Amino acid sequence: MAKIIDGKAIAAQVKEEVRQKVAQLAEQGVSVCLAVVQVGSDPASSVYVRNKKKACEAVGIKSLSYELPEETTQAELLALVDDLNARADVNGILVQLPLPKGLNEEEILDRISPLKDVDGFHPQNVGCLSVGKPGFVSCTPAGVIQLLKRSGIAIDGQECVVIGRSNIVGKPMGMLLLQENGTVTVTHSHTKDLKEVTKRADILVVAIGKPRMITAEYVKEGATVIDVGIHRGGDGKLCGDVDFDSVEPVAGAITPVPGGVGPMTIAMLMHNCLTSVALQKKISV
Repeated sequence: MAKIIDGKAIAAQVKEEVRQKVAQLAEQGVSVCLAVVQVGSDPASSVYVRNKKKACEAVGIKSLSYELPEETTQAELLALVDDLNARADVNGILVQLPLPKGLNEEEILDRISPLKDVDGFHPQNVGCLSVGKPGFVSCTPAGVIQLLKRSGIAIDGQECVVIGRSNIVGKPMGMLLLQENGTVTVTHSHTKDLKEVTKRADILVVAIGKPRMITAEYVKEGATVIDVGIHRGGDGKLCGDVDFDSVEPVAGAITPVPGGVGPMTIAMLMHNCLTSVALQKKISV
């Protein structure tokens, strides 16, 4: 029976560490502030934004909320980003995705200052990750690394396979595992003999976006399986990209959905807000 990796508990550890550091900064007269921008009223986005505000409140980070109407123009949104970039009291800027049709996400995200890009999406931060320089790392893959490390799962020298090559998860995930001295293979829709590749993995990270696609026949006995996906199944229950019931008896360790990777994403966002202060003020946190 696999060890269940408890993302809720590990996320709570990370947030408590952030809370303590935010309190220490406050004693030095340094505040931490995150600006969250939402355009339109997509229900899922509203839930995510609400959760981010709650997390900020819990760790002592000030949050500014900008809820803009669906008909907001590209020029108006860019003007808001420019204003937030210029404000010394704003450390991090987060524009909630997806944006309504007609808005250019890439242009908006590229406009956010790399020093305030707490989502880690700006090309400059992606470049820093690829060459090992300080910067922001996309929250979900950064959270996966913390899940592994804090669960006592060694990455160094291990065969690591990532399923999925998105800019938000797959690619940065591969680079982070490589930084930890894993031997990394990134697979995707054009990979031949996917099962043969994934069955080599000591650590299998699944971010393919297809409900319950990965079954036991994809998994090596005793492997660590990290499920990044989240979907609402036909039965109304949440599930991941991994068929948990099939894989759990084979794996050595596995993340559940919900309660695995998901809580870590917001925890690492809080961590990135701390990083923003360190980068902007050139101090150690």
